[in-house]
Amino acid sequence: MRLERKGSALVLAACLAVLVGCVGENQAASAANADPIRKGGDGRYGEYTSAPTSWWKPAPNHTSLEACRGDGMETCVRWGQVSGLVAVDPNRILVGITGDFGPPEKPTKNYIVGVNANGEMVENWTQWDTMVAFPHQLYINPYDPERHIWVVDRGGDHDGLQIHEQIFKFTNDAKQVVLRLRDPNPRQSDAEVMANQPPGPLDFGQASTLAFLPNGDFLLGDGYQNGRIARYNAQGEHLSDFGTPGEGPGQFDLIHGIAVDKQHRIYVSDRDNNRIQIFQEDGTLIEEWPDIQGPTGIYIDDREHVWVLSTTLNGITMYNLQGQLMHRFGAYCCTRGGFEGGLSRPHQMSRDSEGNIYIANYDPGLPGVQPGGYVTKYMPRPDANPEFLVGPPLMLEN
Repeated sequence: MRLERKGSALVLAACLAVLVGCVGENQAASAANADPIRKGGDGRYGEYTSAPTSWWKPAPNHTSLEACRGDGMETCVRWGQVSGLVAVDPNRILVGITGDFGPPEKPTKNYIVGVNANGEMVENWTQWDTMVAFPHQLYINPYDPERHIWVVDRGGDHDGLQIHEQIFKFTNDAKQVVLRLRDPNPRQSDAEVMANQPPGPLDFGQASTLAFLPNGDFLLGDGYQNGRIARYNAQGEHLSDFGTPGEGPGQFDLIHGIAVDKQHRIYVSDRDNNRIQIFQEDGTLIEEWPDIQGPTGIYIDDREHVWVLSTTLNGITMYNLQGQLMHRFGAYCCTRGGFEGGLSRPHQMSRDSEGNIYIANYDPGLPGVQPGGYVTKYMPRPDANPEFLVGPPLMLEN
């Protein structure tokens, strides 16, 4: 009996050893096949890497970076506020700027420029310099096969010229103006605008943003002073309005972004009310997403992820269609010396066909490094989680 028990114990021990060995091998194999843990990092780039600070370069007429340091900033000619942009393709990014900052005796230049994939200026729309003063946002209608360039101009003083607020539609090569909606009055004060409520079809109150519908209509966020969404057809004929200035439901305090989802619901960045409001096409309020600080640009991609820029938080936030915060990246550029890829009041975002995204930064970056406004370029990481990348624009059906 003792021999039998000893033999049984030996057999059992051998079986256990084999079993433990198998479990250990399986665990090792599972560990080897598991995704590696990414350590460190702080999420400021999200699923992207950043182009270096030097990607955005001075214009040919600008003062050298060395001369722009310290006391030299007073005489330094540099970029003004970089307000808007649109990526025509990966090698052509058009940028709207308030002209140059510099001494008053220097003529103002560089209102709409184009840079290539390396950030080098290869295009300057000097032929239109006397017609624009504040190219606030730039767009391409995604339903337009000719890919015209749209510019929302807030107007203002331009070297002694009083430029009216207006909406431009240019040919893609910038040689012709195809459509121009021009406010009959020069840019007016808040009091003058408020005394003219409700505004007429072209009585713009520093209009700020556009969105397009597949039938050719477009929506205008109007804007800094008026609190309305105005709808026009492809010929620029006014169709309808909704909204008024204020803080209540369906009112606006600085409209700065518009987007439309598959159900043709209209999302509006109500910036100074710190919320997104959502409407039916006829202007009926559906709901609001509260507690979103300083929402500026708003973009819905082909997966119906809602991306919102915040000038206050210096970041980009992704929401789902239910308004739930899903992901966020970006950080202020200029604390304690700053960092590459940092943001400074991000104002408009555009995506090219390769998935790179470009962000217009309205405020000056790092003195002596990025004097004046600038553009940030982000490229998708090779190992990026596609769920958290900005996708192509959503295309609607009629």
